[in-house]
Amino acid sequence: MKIKENFALRQVAGTWVVLPLAEETLNFNGMLTLNETGLMLWHLLEQGSTREELATALTNEYDVTLEVALSDVDAYLERLNQAGCLE
Repeated sequence: MKIKENFALRQVAGTWVVLPLAEETLNFNGMLTLNETGLMLWHLLEQGSTREELATALTNEYDVTLEVALSDVDAYLERLNQAGCLE
């Protein structure tokens, strides 16, 4: 999985937001804000990480089981997919 090229991550007033670029601005409704965990996962997706790699990163960073991490990753990926951010 990978983040589409036409999305940029920017810090605005201390908050990380996802901004659409070029033609993506026509299809993007609303705004995505990312917390610290979402930011970490975003950077991993920019590198093309898999669902399992994302979940493993969560288990390494936080005190969560793989099952919980996979569930959280699935919810995160669904949010990004609905926003059209994933290739």
